[in-house]
Amino acid sequence: MRTIGIDLAAGAAGTALAEIVWAPGSARLTRLEVGVQDVDIVASVSSGDAWLGVDCPLGWPDAFVDFVQAHHADTAPLLGPVQGHAQWRRPLVYRHTDHVVKDRIGRWPLSVSTDRLGVTALRGAGLLRRLAEAGVAVDRAAEGRLFEVYPGGSLRLWGFDTTGYRVDAARRAVLLDTLAQHAPWLDLGPFAPAAVAKADAFDAVIAALSTRAGALGSFDPPASEMLDTARREGWVVLPNAPLDLLVR
Repeated sequence: MRTIGIDLAAGAAGTALAEIVWAPGSARLTRLEVGVQDVDIVASVSSGDAWLGVDCPLGWPDAFVDFVQAHHADTAPLLGPVQGHAQWRRPLVYRHTDHVVKDRIGRWPLSVSTDRLGVTALRGAGLLRRLAEAGVAVDRAAEGRLFEVYPGGSLRLWGFDTTGYRVDAARRAVLLDTLAQHAPWLDLGPFAPAAVAKADAFDAVIAALSTRAGALGSFDPPASEMLDTARREGWVVLPNAPLDLLVR
């Protein structure tokens, strides 16, 4: 099995790709690149044994889409009178899966509809179209080989201290050393310096690990009554088992 982790950015310069090859009792990081184009991502999953995890929202909140459509058409907002307060805005700001993430890790993820993350999601939407055109089955609800992943959330659920790792290379070095201690079965090869040097590269590695959890079914899928919503909004795959259970 191969798992591909993508830390997606609005442009290629901030986009990283990591590939992990899994074998009985071991895993090996075989590729880690920064500056990745959509065509590189599509090519990475061209063979049938690859699973893809993308750190990027795969959709927008239903309520946000409905509200924008109503506002654009100058009709009454579907959510009722606009009050402007936080409680009224929340369904527009966060997807159902974001609420689940908040319950699991104790903090809100970035909002695809109100944060700069939305620019990356625009690229993500184009990537999904390119994957589909290449014959890759695209599903936003984690029912296939494509997953929306959240590296920081995965790390916290696996028990790691993520304080400052996105902005501090020294923190990434400590975190990577701690990861190596907890996952001696993971061979980073010559790529450890690159993961320390660039937060995007580091997150791509964690995305590839998170994708393994998805491939093994070690995550909580959407509840049956929310499945249709997840197929539109996306679903974040968060591991529900310890890190050492990724290798079998």
